[in-house]
Amino acid sequence: MRPTSLDEFVGQPHLLAPGKPLRRLIEGRSLHSMLLWGPPGTGKTTLARLVARTCDAEFVALSAAMAGVKDVRAAVEQAQARRRDSQRQTILFLDEVHRFNKAQQDAFLPFVEDGTLCFIGATTENPSFEINSALLSRARVYVLRALSVEDIRRVLDRAVERDAADNGAVPVEADALTTISRAADGDARRGLNLLEVALELARAGDGALTEAIAAEVSAGGYRRFDKQGEIFYDQISALHKSVRGSDPDAALYWLCRMLDGGCDPRYVARRVLRMASEDIGNADPRALALALQACETYERLGSPEGELALAQAVVFMACAAKSNAVYRAFGAAMTDAQQHGTLEVPLRLRNAPTGLMKGLGYGAGYRYAHDEPDAYASGEMYFPDGMPPRVYYEPVPRGLEIKIAEALARLRAGAGEKKKE
Repeated sequence: MRPTSLDEFVGQPHLLAPGKPLRRLIEGRSLHSMLLWGPPGTGKTTLARLVARTCDAEFVALSAAMAGVKDVRAAVEQAQARRRDSQRQTILFLDEVHRFNKAQQDAFLPFVEDGTLCFIGATTENPSFEINSALLSRARVYVLRALSVEDIRRVLDRAVERDAADNGAVPVEADALTTISRAADGDARRGLNLLEVALELARAGDGALTEAIAAEVSAGGYRRFDKQGEIFYDQISALHKSVRGSDPDAALYWLCRMLDGGCDPRYVARRVLRMASEDIGNADPRALALALQACETYERLGSPEGELALAQAVVFMACAAKSNAVYRAFGAAMTDAQQHGTLEVPLRLRNAPTGLMKGLGYGAGYRYAHDEPDAYASGEMYFPDGMPPRVYYEPVPRGLEIKIAEALARLRAGAGEKKKE
């Protein structure tokens, strides 16, 4: 069922529609090394084969899951011989290129550089993290997108026609192929596999591919989710940003996407704790307490009952007043701590548990705040001597931080009056 021309290729119009740069380069037989990055079943291997066919190049396919440097060297030797004998270009297609380590990726770089090989790699992982920089600099990255339901339906319609020509027509209900197209979840390969099973069931039954058969083979469908890959981090980012953006509905959706995809709820719970401190902070301190309680509840109940507590925490935090004042203050204070060196603690702020330490001046001149009016030692300096005082924490005008800001303003105003005196 692989297409034999670019016109038959389904999907990726941003790359292959008439007039798009990649299509123009392919039709102009302008070979260049490239990385095809996208989800499974979006046509990466098919596109590489079409490039070789359109450009009349020899196609050598290897899988990084099974091949090694020895196989790459053999492909290089064949390419060199072919270049001497016929001047024909060789395309080395390496599927799952992210599985090669840095040394393996470096093995064919010189031959890509001198034109012996045109390299095409296919990967489902982000090339920024999985492909070494030397190879990235020599290959253009093209991003393939998951196929739409309409794209999958076109592939299935073509497959039904081919099957009818080879094995005899099977009546197909109108909605059956749409059901399978949705279950394919953007993966043409999965859609074709489901269709194959459905047609076998249809022929074994009453001879028609019904909506009921399509629903049966599509039951228990999956959603793409890689626990260590790009989709994983994209989804946790979407969950975090939905909470930060005060959208409880979107936050719940992304939470369910992650749990449905097999994410460990404990990981989500840890991220929920982070959200409570980073994005809500003192605007509503209840968020951190509720997040901790949700973690404990999950540990006691497990899945699926404990997941409801995580959902409760996520919804609360999405609706809570937001503040990143502590987050920003912590970052600024850490920068100062790293840049100002090992400044000594002023003597007045040191404890003096021994007579020797008292004799050296430890604790001398310290003002005990509880003995001061309003339990505040106005004008006292707590930063290291010689370091200008800083204001890191600036409460936002939301939630509890409104009251915190008012209290700090009163205290700081009192310190200002003390200085004037």
